[in-house]
Amino acid sequence: MVSVQLKTISKTWGGAAAVDQVSFTVEAGKLVALLGPSGCGKSTTLRLIAGLEETSSGAILIGGRDVTQAPPSRRGIAMVFQNYALFPHLSVAENIAFGLQVRKVPRAERDARLARAADILGLGGLLDRKPSQLSGGQQQRVALGRAIVAEAPVCLMDEPLSNLDAQLRVEMRREIRELQQRLGITMVYVTHDQVEAMTMADQVVLMRHGRIEQDAPPDAIYENPASIFVARFVGTPPMNVLPLQAILAAGGAGQLTPPPGRDPATLAVGIRPEMTELGDAGIAAEVVAVEYLGADTLVETRIGGHGFIVRRAGKVRSKPGETVYITLSQSALHWFDQASERALATG
Repeated sequence: MVSVQLKTISKTWGGAAAVDQVSFTVEAGKLVALLGPSGCGKSTTLRLIAGLEETSSGAILIGGRDVTQAPPSRRGIAMVFQNYALFPHLSVAENIAFGLQVRKVPRAERDARLARAADILGLGGLLDRKPSQLSGGQQQRVALGRAIVAEAPVCLMDEPLSNLDAQLRVEMRREIRELQQRLGITMVYVTHDQVEAMTMADQVVLMRHGRIEQDAPPDAIYENPASIFVARFVGTPPMNVLPLQAILAAGGAGQLTPPPGRDPATLAVGIRPEMTELGDAGIAAEVVAVEYLGADTLVETRIGGHGFIVRRAGKVRSKPGETVYITLSQSALHWFDQASERALATG
């Protein structure tokens, strides 16, 4: 098992930075998810690690070896692309073993690696089929098989599940995680889906505008977001973040104790929807919509013109236009500076 380390990596296009001073480490045998919205630089970062793009500055180390200027073939990596990149005229077996054949790996070793990958991925009965005869999930397994037979210590995945339907995505993310742990592969996994990142990764690197917004384990990202962007990007539904003065004006003065020494006008307060209650008194809010989901209900409200979601177990009998009263737990509050949008240290 080997580690991957990025040291102040940047990539510029015509003077604009697609990746800007990015540094993080993927420990050996761990899965790190690069998460963020479209255009945040996550796929470009992956391509820089792979050697498919040249870095403008910084260094990339794989297994402690500087590979910044090395070609992809000398980096000890395997890669799984979003579109699977299967050859339509080759069989499953030929697709999986293609890279080994190009590298002139002896036939006996090729066959042994192919058999092992097919057994791991349950492709034994499909080896003679063409990609057009496979389902989306089966095609994804073939792409994974090609990465497995390479026996590279590092595997890079670029949104590999985005072409699958919802149910297959759930199944495949479990399979990929199990496979990564079983084989001890160091994996960098790009996704825009925060559920994938939160359920699969040991570490999440959340990116925005080419920079790292927060680099932390999934639970820390959720429980202690470093900025308003992180708070609202991670979580379904996202964290409620409102200007403190809007909460105070709606009757929340008795529920909030702002950090000492701060001007209330400069503060925003955040709380997860599941950490709120509805009661007979508290912060006045107008109900906008009610979504009953079976196990729980999302009550979308507005407080002083700002959206605010309450998540409660079971069914909540409220209707649009009604006024409800919300109570908050002081221990569940998050404080942010409105100007910088960064979280405040309150401990």
